[in-house]
Amino acid sequence: MFFDIRTIIGALLGSYGAVLVITSLVQDSAVQEAKTGGIDVNLWAGLGMLGVAVVFIGWALLRPVQVPEVTAMTMEEFTPEP
Repeated sequence: MFFDIRTIIGALLGSYGAVLVITSLVQDSAVQEAKTGGIDVNLWAGLGMLGVAVVFIGWALLRPVQVPEVTAMTMEEFTPEP
């Protein structure tokens, strides 16, 4: 399950989202708010990324990849046609 692409994408988006949320809480600059029209873009982008990360990880947990079972072949099944 750890090498499933949904888990990797969810972990990356979750870590980036957490960094953005922490950045928005720690760094409150009036210059940034003036550029964006009073909206805390880091907070909203971080929360959006965390939400998408939860969806991806939930999807990977609820619908895991099913690996088909491989059976051993007998010599009769393996012999090629002449």
